[in-house]
Amino acid sequence: METQENKVVEFDGIDFRALFRKLIDNWKVILKWCGVAVVLALIAGFSIPKEYTVTSRMALESSSGGGGGTLSSLAGLAGINLGSLTSSSDMMSPDLYPEVLNSTPFVLELFPKTVSFEDKKGKQEMTYYEFIRDHTHKPWWNKVLHAPSSLLGWFLGLFSRHEKEADAEKPSSLANLASIDPAHLDMEQVGVAEEMRRRIIWSVDKKTSVIRLAVKAQNPDVAEQMCAEVITLLQKYLTDYRTEKARRDLAYYEQLYDEAKADYYQAQQKYANYQDRNQSIISQRGKSDQERLRNEMSLAFSLYNSCAQQVQTGKAKLQLATPVFTVIDPPQYPYFGKPRKITILFLFVFFAAILSCLWILWGHDAIASLRKEDKKEQETVEEDGSQA
Repeated sequence: METQENKVVEFDGIDFRALFRKLIDNWKVILKWCGVAVVLALIAGFSIPKEYTVTSRMALESSSGGGGGTLSSLAGLAGINLGSLTSSSDMMSPDLYPEVLNSTPFVLELFPKTVSFEDKKGKQEMTYYEFIRDHTHKPWWNKVLHAPSSLLGWFLGLFSRHEKEADAEKPSSLANLASIDPAHLDMEQVGVAEEMRRRIIWSVDKKTSVIRLAVKAQNPDVAEQMCAEVITLLQKYLTDYRTEKARRDLAYYEQLYDEAKADYYQAQQKYANYQDRNQSIISQRGKSDQERLRNEMSLAFSLYNSCAQQVQTGKAKLQLATPVFTVIDPPQYPYFGKPRKITILFLFVFFAAILSCLWILWGHDAIASLRKEDKKEQETVEEDGSQA
C-alpha cells in the first residue's frame, strides 16, 4: 500500500505532497505577495489611460483585363478601343499602403480635422492636433523616465533665442495647420505626428486586397470620427495615385482639342470668306486657292475629329482607372476601452501568486544554499590564512 502511495505522490524524484505542504505552511507569504500585487495593480490601473479602438475593413477593386462591360460597348460605337486601358499597371501595390499611412503629408492632413467629444467639462470641439497635444495623456512613470531629457531640453532652450521665438509663434501656427510645410516641423509638431502614426494600425490581405484599419484614441467619439476620416483620406490618396496619369493625359488631350478646334474654325472661316468674295471668278488661280483652302479646312477637321476621339478616350480611361472602394465593416462606436482595471488586477495577483510559490519552493532554499557555500569558502580562506 505504501508503495502505491509513493508512486502516486512521487514522480521522477519530486515529492508533490511535500511541496504542497510547504506551500500550505507558508500561506502568509503568498498572501503578502498578493496583497502587494493588489496595491500595485490599483496604482497601475488608475495610472494607465484607457484606450478605445475602432476597427474597419474595406476592399479595393482590382483592375482586370476585360473590356469594361457597357462602357466598352459604348466606346466601341465611337471607334474607341478600351482593351488596352484596363491593365492593372497603375494599381498601387499593397506594400505601398504603409508608406502612404506613415508619410508626413498624410499625417499632416489629419492635423486640422475637427473632432467633437464630451468630457468632464462638457461638450468639446477642437482640431485633432489639439486633442493629441492637450487631451492625450501617458502614465506618470513616462514623465519620470523622460524627466532628465525634458529638463536638459528646457535648460538648453533658455540659451536658444530661436526656440524662444518659435514658442512665441505657436498659438498663431495652430490657426494655419492646413498650410504647414512638411519639411519644416518644430519639435512639438514632430511629436504630435509620431503619436498620430502610433495610433493608426493597419494590415492588408494581399490575396483579397482587404484593408483592415484600426484607430486608437483616449476618447470613444474621437476614435470613431478619426477612423472615418482616415478611411476617407486613404481613399482620396489611392484614387489620386491611380488616376494621376489618366488625369494628366486627359488634360493634355483637352488642350490639343481646344487648339484643333480653334484651327478648324479659323480654316472654315477663311474658306467661307473666300467663297463669298470669289463666287464669279473662274480662273485657274482662283480654283487653286479654293482647293487649297478646302484641303486646309478638311485637314483641320480631321485633326479636330481625332482630338475629340482622344478626349473621349481619356475620359473613359479616367473612369476605368478610378478605383471603387467598398467599406465591408464600417467604423462602430467603441463602448469598452482597454486596459480594463479588473484585467490588470487579475494579472498582477496571478503572477504574484506564481512568483511567491516559486520563491517558497525553490528560490528561498537556493539563496540559502548559496549563502552557506559563500560562508564555507570564507571560513576555508580564513583557516588557510591562519595556518600560513
